[in-house]
Amino acid sequence: MIDIYTDGACRGNPGPGGWAALLVSGAREREISGAEALTTNNRMELLAVIRALEALKRPVRGRVYTDSQYVRRGITEWLPAWKARGWRTADRQPVKNQDLWQRLEQLSANHQLEWHWVPGHAGVPGNERVDRLANEAIDALSRQPLR
Repeated sequence: MIDIYTDGACRGNPGPGGWAALLVSGAREREISGAEALTTNNRMELLAVIRALEALKRPVRGRVYTDSQYVRRGITEWLPAWKARGWRTADRQPVKNQDLWQRLEQLSANHQLEWHWVPGHAGVPGNERVDRLANEAIDALSRQPLR
């Protein structure tokens, strides 16, 4: 069983954003993170889970911990209805971040995952760690020279 903690952060929405994941299997841990110059918080939340699942080398049983109800409810509740309606919401609007939802669904199919919501900024060690990493990724991006 692997535990995966994920978080996304954004300064402005849209604005510069970061994502991070912590993968824990027994005593082994792996941190991954990244940032984008112009994005949204929800995209970063989704990208954190996607990058974590992409980092897995084989199918696993795992628990994904996120402080995003958007991610947890999207993958566990809303996705089948969106697909049935041709990627439209209940009020017939296009589903935002469809590209990322499709990628997450594709990656999730390879694993047996439990999806858990944890409160953000509430002292959950894994969540606090990925929150810090996501924000550090934004800081690192902001220090890069403009091209």
